[in-house]
Amino acid sequence: MPERTTFDYAMVRVVPRIDRGELMNVGVVLYALKCDYLAVRIAVDEARLKALWPELDVELVRDHLDAFARVARGEAAAGPVARLTQRERWHWLVAPRSTILQVSAVHSGLCQDPAKSLDHLFERLVR
Repeated sequence: MPERTTFDYAMVRVVPRIDRGELMNVGVVLYALKCDYLAVRIAVDEARLKALWPELDVELVRDHLDAFARVARGEAAAGPVARLTQRERWHWLVAPRSTILQVSAVHSGLCQDPAKSLDHLFERLVR
């Protein structure tokens, strides 16, 4: 059995009206330092978003979520933040922000396979 390692994760949320505190989980970002693993899994349920917030520009939200994922992958075309170390990108991704895309508090866990843990968390918290 592979050795278990620690990981940290946070939910990625759409918060179109910060004043109302309403949100919808649209993804999970997971970081496992010892495994050299940083990944984001995103899914936008456009019908659900439009039902909750009809005036929301879903295409703009998708564009920003795509940029978020490109930073996590370290794609150079995603700008200077994407060229930071993996650990620095993790901290940037989970930093508090007051935009319509926010992340939850960071949570920790133990796993044998960070990719499987990301899949499990995504299914449990987003789907």
